[in-house]
Amino acid sequence: LSPSSYRSRVSSVSSYPSRLLSAPLNVQVDPQFHQIRNQEKEEIKGLNNKFANFIDKVRHLEQQNTVLETQLKLLQEQSTYKSNVDQIVTLFSNNLKQQIDILGLEKGRLESEHANMQVEVEDLKNKYEDELNRRSDLENEFVLTKKDVDDAYLQKVGLEAKLEGLTDEIDLLKRIFDEEIKELLSQIKNTNVVVEMNNNRDLEMKHIVDDVKRQYEAMSAKSREDAEQLYKNKYDNMASQAVKYESDLKNVKNEIADMTRIIQRLNGEINTLKNQNANLDTAIAEEEDHGELEICNAKSRIQELEDTLRKAKQDIARQLREYHELMNIKLALDIEIATYRKLLEGEESRAAQAGPVQHPMVNAIDVLGNSMVQVKVPSHPLHAAPAASKKAVLIKTIETKNGKVLSESSHFTEE
Repeated sequence: LSPSSYRSRVSSVSSYPSRLLSAPLNVQVDPQFHQIRNQEKEEIKGLNNKFANFIDKVRHLEQQNTVLETQLKLLQEQSTYKSNVDQIVTLFSNNLKQQIDILGLEKGRLESEHANMQVEVEDLKNKYEDELNRRSDLENEFVLTKKDVDDAYLQKVGLEAKLEGLTDEIDLLKRIFDEEIKELLSQIKNTNVVVEMNNNRDLEMKHIVDDVKRQYEAMSAKSREDAEQLYKNKYDNMASQAVKYESDLKNVKNEIADMTRIIQRLNGEINTLKNQNANLDTAIAEEEDHGELEICNAKSRIQELEDTLRKAKQDIARQLREYHELMNIKLALDIEIATYRKLLEGEESRAAQAGPVQHPMVNAIDVLGNSMVQVKVPSHPLHAAPAASKKAVLIKTIETKNGKVLSESSHFTEE
């Protein structure tokens, strides 16, 4: 029922008594009176039905208004609750950032340790190479020293052989010298005999022979001493050189043994450092994989939380749109109700200004669980005399429940 149609119908109904008052008085019943009265009854019935539907609609709208107010309160209560999704996401992101920072610091520390280990390994490699070079130099020196020792030994053997040859030669010369002395002595003795036999002069050849013998013995002893001294000096020199070479060889062997032990120890340390380096590389790779996995999980979790937050915002926006739509519907219904109320009030005021003719009057009684609507509609008098003191009123009662019409009754009364 639109306000314009309702206004036109009400104006037509309200204008009818004025037409009757302006008409000339006629005691006889107008033939069209019953037709007009029946038409008015039908219009009043239609208006009552429409008004009952309007009341049902108003009640339904009031129920919707109550539901909307309840939803509004719930939404306001929900809106007062501040979601802590952002705080949870922020805390989770801060925790992940803190873990990433810790992993970054650990990675930096491990990288610095790895760099230090690499520097130390390079130093050890350089030391190892230096020791290898030193070992090679010592081995070369050992080979040269051994060659010198072998040469000295060969020289010693040669000198010993030469000494033995000289000794044999000295012995031979000594024997030859002894034989020559013996021969000379025998010759001298024979000469002495001849002299003694010839001239009988004492030449004292024995003294001469003794002198010569002493001279030869002195020369032989001196030669022997010189040879022995030379041999002894050479032997002592060779022995001292042999002792020196042996000491040097022993020192070289000790140094070689020490270098071997140092090289073995350095090899062990290098292997240990290599194992530590491999373990550190493995640990760094595992930490990087773990960090990347944690970052991926955190990103997926953040994405899930962002999706949840976006869905929540979409739901809130949808609920706000529904709320605004419901508020718009409520506002439209309030405007429509106010419009109908103003129309009714305007019709009542115009009816009051028109004269004693009564216009429609509505009383509504709401009962819990049931609805009772009582409508009073004035009926036109049979005679339109201005001095009439009584008026006929049509009372129509409609009983509804949950928006459904249970019973409907109407009757006339006089006032």
